[in-house]
Amino acid sequence: MSAPFAADVQALRSSYEKAGQGHVFTFWDKLTAEEQSTFYRQLLSLNPERINSIHASSLEAEKAAAASTHDEITPPPADQSGSVIGNEKQAAEWNEVGLKAVREGKVAVLLMAGGQGTRLGSSAPKGCYDIGLPSHKSLFQLQAERIKRLQTVAGADKPVPWYVMTSGPTRKPTEEFFAANGFFGLDKENVVFFEQGVLPCLTDDGKIFLDKPGVVAVAPDGNGGVYAALRNPVSPSSSAPTILEDLRQRGVEFIHAYGVDNCLVRVADPVFLGYCISRNADCGAKVVKKTVPTESVGVVALKAGKFAVVEYSEISQEMAERKDASGSGDLAFRAANIANHFYSRQFLEEVSHFDEKQMPYHIARKKIPHVDLASGETVKPSKPNGMKLEQFVFDVFPFTKSFALLEVERKSDFSPLKNAPGTGSDDPETSRRDLLQEQKRWLEKAGAKVADGVEVELSPLVSYAGEGLEGVKGLEIKKSGVVNSLDELKQLAT
Repeated sequence: MSAPFAADVQALRSSYEKAGQGHVFTFWDKLTAEEQSTFYRQLLSLNPERINSIHASSLEAEKAAAASTHDEITPPPADQSGSVIGNEKQAAEWNEVGLKAVREGKVAVLLMAGGQGTRLGSSAPKGCYDIGLPSHKSLFQLQAERIKRLQTVAGADKPVPWYVMTSGPTRKPTEEFFAANGFFGLDKENVVFFEQGVLPCLTDDGKIFLDKPGVVAVAPDGNGGVYAALRNPVSPSSSAPTILEDLRQRGVEFIHAYGVDNCLVRVADPVFLGYCISRNADCGAKVVKKTVPTESVGVVALKAGKFAVVEYSEISQEMAERKDASGSGDLAFRAANIANHFYSRQFLEEVSHFDEKQMPYHIARKKIPHVDLASGETVKPSKPNGMKLEQFVFDVFPFTKSFALLEVERKSDFSPLKNAPGTGSDDPETSRRDLLQEQKRWLEKAGAKVADGVEVELSPLVSYAGEGLEGVKGLEIKKSGVVNSLDELKQLAT
């Protein structure tokens, strides 16, 4: 690794000093040539003036949010909201519209998979996690097989491309996991990995922290970093298209985006796609019904007349308990956000070029280990001493011209994996339970009877969302097992 030229180092140092961030060079002369080369490349990848701008706009946004009033927050309008609950005929029509888009090659899937399974006791990417199903399939495999099955159900002329956004720490292990598992039956060319960005950790007054004498302390820029990351090339080749260009070249018009940690996620759900396409939406959100006022969940609502996700801490107790004006008994603010979104490609092309002033970053005050500039020793603070900056994937909602909100059944669409095993909620055991119960409902709706205590795991390759099970009518399933075909299911009835 060649060392940078002295003139280049001086030019870079000057740019940091001009921005008031020259302290990052405090230990430069004590670094080895290799350390200097690595540090130089890191500093070159950061723009100190942009970092200052992000810090300033984030503080302004935080101040504005603190000054906002509850009066600015209102429930989403009924004419931009739909529901599949008790609406099977309409859902079937939306499903056909979505399947047509899949069949014509107009749909892509965007997976936000930057997280690690730290809280689950694993250092691997969260998508590699085994929730304890009889098949021991990972979350990645479940989602890949749903894509494959959907292509079959739709009679797709072209495959559904899968864009997988990782973070720095998860990029390599994610790619290796896919390769080791043969991309779970998908064509390698149709799985595109890319990486969300990082930002330096800052002191409260905006100074960059050093993690080591020759390393800036950085953190991922949040799942909202996906928009800027769409400008990244699909490969290191100098002629490689960006993610957005790749979408355009493939003829993709509609994108389904979601988080990796939901075992029930209906990847490229044709009902959701069809609903949003039918409404000519540029952006949409799939939500589940919040039924308990005290549930700690963000809800989709209007804020100052624009769509936004309003955190539970932003609404008063009176607002949380308010009932819908329709007299249904539902909460007025009930559209619980589950990080499950629809976009037109054109909308993504617009928002991917927003800067930090158009879409400010959120401040998370954290305990940030760092190098003391005077002594060179590592400091591990006992209380928050600085900030990490991040964007949220829903930060683009206020910029939509045509927004669509679709309510779905929680038990069929949402079972997040957030907590350690044995926690009792949103953990591997509840994920496993919810998935197997959903599949049991499919079997029973198709006319089968599942004996008490029997667990049947249907491969997503057998059924995407309960379709294709007509042949099970009248079966009495007496044995537990993993089912990869209807013939195997029939064997469990003997």
